[in-house]
Amino acid sequence: MGAEREGGVRRPSVRPVVYAACGAVLLAGCASMPDNGDLRDVESTPRQDTQVRVFAMPPSEDAQAGEIVQGFLEALTSDDPHYDTARKYLTATAAKKWRPEQSTTVLANGPSTEADRQSGGREDAAADVIYTLTGTRIATVDQQQAYTPAGGLYSKSLHLILDAKSRQWRIDTLPQGVVMGKSDFQRNYTSVNKYYFASNTSVGASGQPVAVADPVFVRKRVDPMMQMVRSLLNGPTTWLRPVVRSSFPTGTALRKGVTSLTPDDQNKLIVPLNDKASQVGATKCTEMATQLLFTLQNLTPTVDEIELRGADGETMCDLIERRAASVAWHGSGNHPGYLYFLDDKHRLVRIAGTGTSTSAVPVPGALGKGDKPLKSVAVSHDERTVAGVSADGRSLYVTSLASGGSLGEPVLTSRGATGADRLTTPTWDARGDLWVADRDPGDPKLVLLEHGEGPPLVVRTTGLPGRIKDVRVAADGVRMALVVEKDGKQSLLIGRIERDDKSGEGPAVLELRSAAPELEEVTAMSWAGDSRLVVVGREQGGVQQIRYVQVDGATPDGLAPAALTGVKAIAASEDEQAPLVAYSEDGIVRLPAGEQWQKIVKEGSAPVYPG
Repeated sequence: MGAEREGGVRRPSVRPVVYAACGAVLLAGCASMPDNGDLRDVESTPRQDTQVRVFAMPPSEDAQAGEIVQGFLEALTSDDPHYDTARKYLTATAAKKWRPEQSTTVLANGPSTEADRQSGGREDAAADVIYTLTGTRIATVDQQQAYTPAGGLYSKSLHLILDAKSRQWRIDTLPQGVVMGKSDFQRNYTSVNKYYFASNTSVGASGQPVAVADPVFVRKRVDPMMQMVRSLLNGPTTWLRPVVRSSFPTGTALRKGVTSLTPDDQNKLIVPLNDKASQVGATKCTEMATQLLFTLQNLTPTVDEIELRGADGETMCDLIERRAASVAWHGSGNHPGYLYFLDDKHRLVRIAGTGTSTSAVPVPGALGKGDKPLKSVAVSHDERTVAGVSADGRSLYVTSLASGGSLGEPVLTSRGATGADRLTTPTWDARGDLWVADRDPGDPKLVLLEHGEGPPLVVRTTGLPGRIKDVRVAADGVRMALVVEKDGKQSLLIGRIERDDKSGEGPAVLELRSAAPELEEVTAMSWAGDSRLVVVGREQGGVQQIRYVQVDGATPDGLAPAALTGVKAIAASEDEQAPLVAYSEDGIVRLPAGEQWQKIVKEGSAPVYPG
């Protein structure tokens, strides 16, 4: 697009420059800046190909105040690593005080601007002018790079002055951080998981630490590998910090002088660290390398090996990809052996978790015999134990997935008057703990059975804004997804699980936050990755849809699953390679990668992967 016309006069424009493989071209800006008091929109730049680099243009010699504002806002969406060009639109004092890394505010569209002249009359006759930036806020990214959905009106001011000597307009007062529209944010930023270890949690007899994903947003084309390594070394985000640990000693950083990290032609990355990490033992060093490997492989598949070097340049430890699974356990690396569901006789059956088979067979043990009709089930991550809720929703049973296993007495019983007021579908974490909610209006509660047995523990749910309708625990055992119902509306919330044994208060789910704020009805959900869920729901006035959401409330990159009508339940694995499975009006169906929904069986219900 060319420069916008206003009143028949072609105004000079200040535009970012885009460099592509074919050469350098000029990215036309999409903003028409006012030189009167009218309200205008500074619309977001159209999304560009991910390989295109966008660089800002400095202000022209005769740029008017409106063009300075326009150029500055466009410079905020460029790939300038330190916003050096954006600072050229500021006075020297303002440039020193401005901290763009403090936050990123995301608006539904680019910020609208309105001029409010202090001296009145023509722009070139005034010595100063204020531009108010407004828009509808949808999210913020803080200094830790953590994303948080946000609402309400955004309104901030830019104060510009006309320098008496140079006769150049510059911004001398502005808010900290940067602001941009949603499409510019999606073009500039990407979500990446960094990994820590669950505090005081192990998996099985091996005692492996459990890896926990901590999603952050980084700028896609501003050395994202360096950004992620530094973010990992800086520690977990505030929300996750109480329940995870890092094997990197406090103060660990890249060795002074390291400005770039690049894998070699063997996909090996050497990471030089400062002296804070030089004295760690072999086990800790291997865990450090594992954190880095999991983190960087989430960013790029071109890292197969990590070598850590100390301040003296000597190798501390080395980790190759196939060894990482023996060092730590994480959900996306755990491949389900089977997909489980209930057949037309309400027996628990299973088929291979991968492949194209549609031949289901009853599971070994009591729940495969059909003596106790079931409503829902959950299979442990090691696929050795199963929990089943009776067809009336009243009783919870736990039994072995082995031939000869007996059913025994229920481990939990609800007193709810109807099936809708009784037990939810149960859910397992990787350490073998079982979670379920009782929806009895007279005594609603979230319950934990440690290792699937023992006395039921009532879990504190601070700040719960309604009654739990559904619950799914992440494999890591430190995050929980809850569907909460109030006044006929259902919302999806993510809570942090804390197990404070010292205080004697028992387990709790704390600091609940919305993962799908735009949905007013959530009918089904499942974990579908280390920090991603698949959700069936409906926006206000909309129709049912299936979408992916992140635990921080962001929308992941990529396409939503293919549409499917009448979805009653959804099943996914934290191993993202496993097909999506649903219970719909067509029966049990699955969605292999890159294909359409395929029918498994016509009569069946309650599909689940382990977890």
